[in-house]
Amino acid sequence: MNKNFLTGLLPAVILFLILLIIVRYCQYSANREIDVNDHKWDKLLLILEQIDKNYVDTVDYETVIENTLPALMENLDPHSVYLPPQVLKSADESLEGNFSGIGIEFNLPDDTVTVINIVPGGPSEKAGLLSGDRIVTVDGVNIAGVKMNQDSIVRRLKGPQGSVVDIEVKRDNLEELLQFSITRDRIPVNSLDVAMMLNDSIGYMKLSKFAKTSYEEFAEAAEKLRSEGLKTLIFDLRDNAGGYLDQALLLANEFLGKGDLIVYMEGLHRARSDFHADGKGSLQDVKLYVILNEGSASSSEVFAGAMQDNDRGTIVGRRSYGKGLVQEPIYFTDKSGIRLTVARFYTPTGRSIQKPYSENYRYDILERYEHGEMMDADSIRVNDSLKYVTPKGKIVYGGGGIIPDIFVPIDTVGVTDYLIAVNRKSLQIKYSAVLADRYRQKLRGVENMADLQNIISGMNIGEDFKKYAARNGVALPGDGEWKKSENIIVTQIEGLFGRYSALDDIAFYSYLLKIDNVIDAIMKDNAK
Repeated sequence: MNKNFLTGLLPAVILFLILLIIVRYCQYSANREIDVNDHKWDKLLLILEQIDKNYVDTVDYETVIENTLPALMENLDPHSVYLPPQVLKSADESLEGNFSGIGIEFNLPDDTVTVINIVPGGPSEKAGLLSGDRIVTVDGVNIAGVKMNQDSIVRRLKGPQGSVVDIEVKRDNLEELLQFSITRDRIPVNSLDVAMMLNDSIGYMKLSKFAKTSYEEFAEAAEKLRSEGLKTLIFDLRDNAGGYLDQALLLANEFLGKGDLIVYMEGLHRARSDFHADGKGSLQDVKLYVILNEGSASSSEVFAGAMQDNDRGTIVGRRSYGKGLVQEPIYFTDKSGIRLTVARFYTPTGRSIQKPYSENYRYDILERYEHGEMMDADSIRVNDSLKYVTPKGKIVYGGGGIIPDIFVPIDTVGVTDYLIAVNRKSLQIKYSAVLADRYRQKLRGVENMADLQNIISGMNIGEDFKKYAARNGVALPGDGEWKKSENIIVTQIEGLFGRYSALDDIAFYSYLLKIDNVIDAIMKDNAK
């Protein structure tokens, strides 16, 4: 099939043509003139019919369709998409809350799969894998040190429930490889990365996406934090691109009073639908901070907009992405599907937070960097014609994301050329794996943060890391440069090292939040 032909065809066709041509094909004849204004799709159907009857070569219809549909959807709006079967399966799995696999978390330092943690009760734990094991082969294929990307490795480890995967691992200082046959099973995928208390009264939760199980995870974590003294909750939605809208509604309901409007939706073919809180939420008395950044979108913005417009929570961080469109999934019998925009959502005050479509739509975040918005709240561009007022008189704006109540710029304190150089080579991650190997037996005995801190206090991470980085191509920093970046680098390594213990993300965030300027801003505001 001629690729130029395909390229030329793409912008011209709309999704439903492919289906309609089958039904309407018999209506046309090459010997009569057709009024292209009779029906909306007639001209395009006619073109396809003429290709079918007269094109010089055999047409591979399946290839034409699969290569045409993505471009068809792009002509509608930036978020309506066609998803081929495999892509649709992966997209659904990421939100369903589980998939079939072997139940491990891993990193790829030095191009080798290194197990960080084992999912409790999962297939790998039952088979006997341990944190720190390095996977060398999968079903006889070497995956160690061959620069295989993470997605390729995940595809080899995942598979149908009940199927068996054979792996060989390198453990500690053992010379021989250990062999395991692991039966794949359903693995829970948590959307709540972490839930923990920062002090006696302030709790912290980070939600990575709005998956099918998000509310269930959140409710269970909230109950635990309440039992530990929760009075103020920091809810981190940074880089949360959204997901299931119903989960955002359920989470918002936990904080709002009876009858409070959460969001409403409306579209050309969708009548307005309002969603109100039922007043049964268990966190109505908890003080709330919601963290957003430019990667927070869709359901994250629904939740944050509901809190802001009801004067229920304080939004902290930077302006969110600006995706106020509602996608409806439509599935086809060949296991493909589309996500079709059917409505816009509006916050309780009536604002649409969808940013304008433009030629630079996908580069909007870059433009924010360039005009200074990431560093200065005064650089945020607002439209006075889209000004709204909350019940308590706070001014909020529509037309492009949720603007925070407390702006916190990107943190550049401690950023040096040395920090940038080691970040580019991911040396903190690689070095943390080295440390984990060195302290493997002690890590396996860690039960709480005090245990972990006892191990770390006996290390000389800073000096040792500089020597490690030098051996890996990053020259030793000057004294002044190291002093600026030392706290960031050492804290990052401590958190990454802690992830190799049973504490996992509790340890990781316990350290990383110490150098988070947004958390610092919230703590100062809460103390007022």
